[in-house]
Amino acid sequence: MQLRHVINLHKGLTPLVVLGLMAAYGNFGSGPWLYLALHGTYGLLWLLKDRMFPDRQWEQTVGWPLALSGFLALGLYWLAPYLLISSGAVPPPPLAAAATALCLTGVFLHYGADAQKHFTLQQRPGLIDQGFFARCRNPNYLGEILIYLSFAVLAMHLVPYLVLAGFALGVFLPNMRRKEESLARHPGFEAWKRRSGLLLPRLLPPRPEA
Repeated sequence: MQLRHVINLHKGLTPLVVLGLMAAYGNFGSGPWLYLALHGTYGLLWLLKDRMFPDRQWEQTVGWPLALSGFLALGLYWLAPYLLISSGAVPPPPLAAAATALCLTGVFLHYGADAQKHFTLQQRPGLIDQGFFARCRNPNYLGEILIYLSFAVLAMHLVPYLVLAGFALGVFLPNMRRKEESLARHPGFEAWKRRSGLLLPRLLPPRPEA
């Protein structure tokens, strides 16, 4: 199977997992419903994205051991809804609003950047240094971090933050480093690197070269 099949299975099951947790703990409060709307919709939109503009890096073929271990690792993201729903905690309105804003911003960056990359590369190879990528070299990863940060905020527990940090350092950062090495061969990369940030947008102009 391809790695994307593992990811798609996890994303597609997320709404069912959250609903199952709500039923198991009899918790149908505003917090769980908001969590279902945010994380569940994100998962379903991922499946739509995979049909419309898939990411080629997830098309690599993997064996069953790697597929199973990858699915179990992704399952760590389900700790956030478990902790929220099982505790019965109610996110205060300002926290719920902050989580919603983070999630919306993350989805915009993640899927918008992926769409720009996919359709631009269909027309021409080379650097993409405009639009979403003008000031940030990895807006898609920034968006994904903001999305899962919003789920951690709703959970109101330390563990989801640790899970996100583990994925950011163990998966996202190595992928960004490999991407840097691959793009470095293209003309104009160094100039783009000076005026953009690896993950966070660089808002100030670059310093002039000595």
